[in-house]
Amino acid sequence: MAAANLLALIDDIAALLDDVAAMSKVAAKKTAGVLGDDLALNANQVSGVKPDRELPVVWAVAKGSFLNKLILVPAALLISAFVPMLITVLLIIGGLYLCYEGAEKVIHRFFYQHTPDERASRLKALADSDIDLVAMEKEKIKGAIRTDFILSAEIIVIALGTVQQADFITQVGVLSALSIAITIGVYGLVAGIVKMDDAGLYLLRQSINSSWSRIKRFIGRALLITAPMLMKFLAVVGTLAMFLVGGGILTHNIGFIHHAATAIIQVAPQFSLLSSIVFDGITGFIAGCAVMLLFGLVKKILGK
Repeated sequence: MAAANLLALIDDIAALLDDVAAMSKVAAKKTAGVLGDDLALNANQVSGVKPDRELPVVWAVAKGSFLNKLILVPAALLISAFVPMLITVLLIIGGLYLCYEGAEKVIHRFFYQHTPDERASRLKALADSDIDLVAMEKEKIKGAIRTDFILSAEIIVIALGTVQQADFITQVGVLSALSIAITIGVYGLVAGIVKMDDAGLYLLRQSINSSWSRIKRFIGRALLITAPMLMKFLAVVGTLAMFLVGGGILTHNIGFIHHAATAIIQVAPQFSLLSSIVFDGITGFIAGCAVMLLFGLVKKILGK
């Protein structure tokens, strides 16, 4: 009797794991677009630190990402069970924050000119003050974790939507498995990207006394040339991702914006995907600028 009960329990566990694996695969496909944005954003966020601090920074952000998901998964399950409407509100707030960060980067890049005194002060801080470098590093980590929180929230909500009809245990299994796999995968790739130049330099040094010198020299040079180009590309893609993800959240969750997007897409249905992407990007940029303007007015009113 005990053996039969044990076999039944094992069978139930196997069936549950099979359901979790199948639904995790579906959820991963639906969140693939956000995962690409997550990778680009985080590689961009952790770039620019001292070479010997790159991996510690990636590890610090990865730990923050794990903590984000440890908070978000139970919260999403509880909100979905008791206050499902709140998920939409939180997503919109997160979308506006992403749009604001993207707009701030663009405005500062193209319209804000550093004065000679500001540039001199920044160079002096970078050259002479370890304390300032530590503070800058901590600020980068905090910013990356904040951005990860919003993207993680969207990933979890999308994944939750794919398993909404499943039982509670399956939902917990799918969200937990997906959160762990995503964090390891994304930050593993980020670590690889930021250390490309170091790997190239290592191969060049190893090529001096090696029978595979030409191949190592070729790969090393290719990595050294590709690394800065890739980081610049990811910086641009990361900023665009803020507008696309943030604008996409607003488009899908605010009625009048969604209707406007549908009307525009119907004008040329053969270009529906391109129209949707462009619309999301423009929406994100406009929303980000609007939030920046609102913050500026509030600061002026408060005298800060």
